[in-house]
Amino acid sequence: MKLTRASSYALQALVYLAQEAPDRPVASHVVAEARGTPERFLLKVLKPLVDLGVLKSVKGPHGGYRLARPAKTISLLEVVEAVDGPIRGDAPAVGKGAAATFDRRLQDVCDGASVLARERLAKVSLAELARSK
Repeated sequence: MKLTRASSYALQALVYLAQEAPDRPVASHVVAEARGTPERFLLKVLKPLVDLGVLKSVKGPHGGYRLARPAKTISLLEVVEAVDGPIRGDAPAVGKGAAATFDRRLQDVCDGASVLARERLAKVSLAELARSK
């Protein structure tokens, strides 16, 4: 499985916010600078997380972003799927006859792999990811 740059930036930002005071919003430029993320791209990535209820956006001069829920209740799966859409197994169909039979078997394998990836990501919380080792 390969995470997109958008998911990676989202997870970086959320980990940063999880390590901050939970009631204090952090400006997007602070998060972007701390994580080496282009701020304009970061803002695009954070919007679906606000819409999903993972982040809270606070307006005003002392505004910014903060987690809307405790980090232990936010799964990596919901973050990745909020930013990139559902994780699916996808094997392109290439033929007819025997090749079509192979395509169906390969698609079944890819579907199973996506189920396993979703299950694994669902088991890992943002708090676990944010924990320093």
